[in-house]
Amino acid sequence: AQMRKAVDHSRDQSYFLFATTARQLDYLRFPLADLEKPQVRGVAAELGLRIAAKPDSQDICFVPNGDYRTLIDKLRPQGREAGEIVHMDGRVLGGHAGITDYTIGQRRGLNVAVGEPLFVTRLDPVKRHVIVGRREALLTASLTLDETNWLGDEADIEAAAEAGAPVLARVRSTRPPSPARLALIDGAVAVLFETGEEGVAPGQACALYDPADPDRLLGGGFIKTTTAVV
Repeated sequence: AQMRKAVDHSRDQSYFLFATTARQLDYLRFPLADLEKPQVRGVAAELGLRIAAKPDSQDICFVPNGDYRTLIDKLRPQGREAGEIVHMDGRVLGGHAGITDYTIGQRRGLNVAVGEPLFVTRLDPVKRHVIVGRREALLTASLTLDETNWLGDEADIEAAAEAGAPVLARVRSTRPPSPARLALIDGAVAVLFETGEEGVAPGQACALYDPADPDRLLGGGFIKTTTAVV
C-alpha cells in the first residue's frame, strides 16, 4: 500500500500524514482523494446535506476563532515572557513581549530598523531571545530527523539513509518539496538539500516524497537539528 497526494494538490494533506504507518495504511481509506472540493460540494448538495456550502476552515481548525496564540499561551506560558530582539552579530535591537509571537523566517512586525531587511533566523527560549539577521542566514544546508516513519520500498528509513536515497523534502505545508538526499550521520537520519532551504526550524515536520513519483509520500520525521549554509 502507498500514501499518495490528493488529486487537488492545493488541498493535499499528505504533509500532515507522514507518520501514518504501513500497518495503518492497510485499513485506511480516503474516499474523497480523487475529487476536487467543488465536486465534493456538488455531491453533498445532491444528497441534501446542510454542510454543502459550509465555508472552508482556516488555520488550525480545532482552535476556536483561530486564536492559536491563546492555546499556545496555555500550553507554554513561559513563551509570553518579555525578552530582547538580538541581531546575529550580537547587537540588541529592541524588545519583545514573548517569543510565541514570532516564527522562523518572519519579516513583518519586528519593529526594528537598521537600514536593511531583517528576518527571524532563530528563537532562543532559554535566553528569551528572538535572533534576527539577513535573509541569507535563513538558508539551511541539512537537517536531522527524530521520530521518523518510513513507507518507502527499503526496509526502514535508516536503510534508505545509509544508501543515500534521493528524496523530495517538504519542510512546511505551504512550501513545495525540495530536492535532497538522505544520509546517516553519527547514527542520525539526515536530509541534505541540493540547495539551501528557507524557513526550517526544529520541531517542524519534514515530509519526504519520491523524486521518481512525486505524488508518493515516503514518510518523514520531526526536525531535530539544522545546519546553516556556510
